[in-house]
Amino acid sequence: MEDILVNKVANSAILTFNLEDFYPKQPIQELDIKHFLFMGLILKEKDFREMVKNYDWKQYENQIVCIYCSEDAIIPTWAYMIIATSLNEVHAEAFLGKKENFLDAYYYKILHELSYDNFQDKNVVIKGCGEKNIPNSAYVLASQKLSNYVKKLFYGEPCSTVPIWRKK
Repeated sequence: MEDILVNKVANSAILTFNLEDFYPKQPIQELDIKHFLFMGLILKEKDFREMVKNYDWKQYENQIVCIYCSEDAIIPTWAYMIIATSLNEVHAEAFLGKKENFLDAYYYKILHELSYDNFQDKNVVIKGCGEKNIPNSAYVLASQKLSNYVKKLFYGEPCSTVPIWRKK
């Protein structure tokens, strides 16, 4: 009698929840505004406005731009607003903070708006080890949200999972 190889992973009733599926489609760039400051430290309004006016904003067209300042400088709120309106002209989405901050906020919004009904009483694995840098906060929130619906929750890959939670 021949031994038949059976793909138990493919035949299992485990659904995969992949956070990479929700990753933003547009490129995410960071813009350090220290380059708009006098000596990288002081915001002079007239100089700042002139630099913003002459800056090549086209490079950020249709992208997500995370605006931050790497120097310990006092940046008035209106300065960020001026940059945001300049980005708006090239259809870029402005975010105040670094890329990690943006992804935390992005996933928070996405995971709170998502419907989890398809996962009711199912065995679900939250996929790990992907190609994109998914913030840990997304895994925390996804596990919290899914645990309200699933029968069993795992982390990893369907062929090698770590048990996270089980309905009592």
